This record gives sequence, C-alpha cells and structure tokens, in this order.
Amino acid sequence: MRNIDRLPFIFAGVLFLLAWLLGFPMRAQSAPLMDVQCTLIADAASGKTLYQNGVCDQRFSPASTFKVPVSLIGYDSGILGDEHTPSWDYKPEFKALKRDQKTVDPMIWEKDSILWYSREITRRLGPQSFAGYVSKFDYGNADVSGNPGKNDGLTRSWVSSSLKITPVEQVDFLRRFLARKLPVSAKAYDMTSAIIPTFQAGGWTVQGKTGSTKLANDADKVQEKRSLGWFVGWANKDGRQIVFARPVVDTNRTDMPKGLKTRAAFLEDLPLLAK
Repeated sequence: MRNIDRLPFIFAGVLFLLAWLLGFPMRAQSAPLMDVQCTLIADAASGKTLYQNGVCDQRFSPASTFKVPVSLIGYDSGILGDEHTPSWDYKPEFKALKRDQKTVDPMIWEKDSILWYSREITRRLGPQSFAGYVSKFDYGNADVSGNPGKNDGLTRSWVSSSLKITPVEQVDFLRRFLARKLPVSAKAYDMTSAIIPTFQAGGWTVQGKTGSTKLANDADKVQEKRSLGWFVGWANKDGRQIVFARPVVDTNRTDMPKGLKTRAAFLEDLPLLAK
C-alpha cells in the first residue's frame, strides 16, 4: 500500500525532470531573488556579439556607470572645462561618505566615483536640460523622474531609482559614444575619453566605469538585501576595439564595493573571453 501512495510523487518527479530536459519554463526561473549575472562583449564597429552569457536583457539602476553620460553632458553644456576644471570643494550639505569629503575635479570624480560631484553637475544643468540630454541619448528607459513624491529625479534618478538600463542597452550606448553618434560636441567626446579610468588586462587596454548600489523595491523589501555591481566600457588590442557590459546581482555582502569586485573579475576574465 505504501508503494501505491508513493506513485503520485514519483510521477510528479518524472514530469518535472522531463520538463527540465525539454526546456519548458518553470516558475523558479523567474523568482525575483535569484542571483543575476551577465557578460556581454561586442565588436565596437559592427555591433556583432562576440560573447554573451547570462541574463542580458533585464534593466537595473545604472548607478555610477551613469557618470559616462553625465561627463558627456557636463562637457557639452560647458559646466565642465577640462580634466581638472572645475575643482569644487566639499560642503557638509552634500552629506557624502567620509572618503568623498574632499576637493574634487573631473579626473578625481571619475577615478574615485564621487556621487556628490555628479549631483552638482546635474543640479547646475537643471531638470529640463538634464531630461532632454538623457532622452536624446536614448539611454535605457530614459526615466529621470526619480522616486515618487520626492522630487529628486535631478540628483537621484540613476541610483536605485527610476532610471534603468540593460546590459544590451549599455553596450549600444557605448558603441554610439565611440562612433560619435550622440548629440554632443567633439570636446565632450575627447574630454570624457580622457577622464574615464584606464586598466590593462592581458594585452587589452581597457577603459570603463564601475557602479555599485543596493537594489531597492518598495513592493518587495527583501530585494534591498541584494547588491548590484556594474563594469561597463571599451577595450583595444592590436587594432581591435570591443565594448562590454557586466552586471552582477547577488545576496552576498562583501567588504569591497560590488562594482570594484565586478571590475576585478571582468579584467581577469577578459583575455579568455575576447581572444
């Protein structure tokens, strides 16, 4: 009799195994708390995908990777001058982390990823011009409204807020940046290229920007425990140029900001992925 009682469970297990083998969708695949990772590498000129692995069509907050478009905006609008102009002093009302409480210029801003400097650029630009640039860039969902009811889109929309972008969209934006197909001046392209941090990886000269934040979702407070790390950019080797994007979302907390950890892993992987 016990063997008969077990038959429904055995039958269910067989069905589950068959569904998995045949590739039928299962609810567990869309669980909101699953870890997410994507690596996307494309040829900068043609757009041909050279390597793709993971979930690359899901939008996330750009976090500090948004400093690339903000740099273009800053130089095109005249708010930024050159690598070291303007140099702005820290003010207590910026309420920044202790490590960011210092005098910052464009080079330091990008190298040390200083959030308050980004906010000063967008604040001086104004909401209409800021929204106009993001829309013309066709950047992600182009939503710079910010958090509902807080009127903070001008200074917070790109940090765990309304503005979101997929790895595929990051790569497309970077391709248009390198091809100079965005509506900004030649100076904006030149100066942005000059201040984006540079790294070496197995013969590749890499320029890119990290991003780190915690995922927040009012409908699911558990998601706030997940951390997001980005590394996006471009790389050159022997006359080849590629663009790339890697976001990592997981529930593991580390002492190192997730973006820095993501960058370190990508630089280690790059020579094997882009042969």
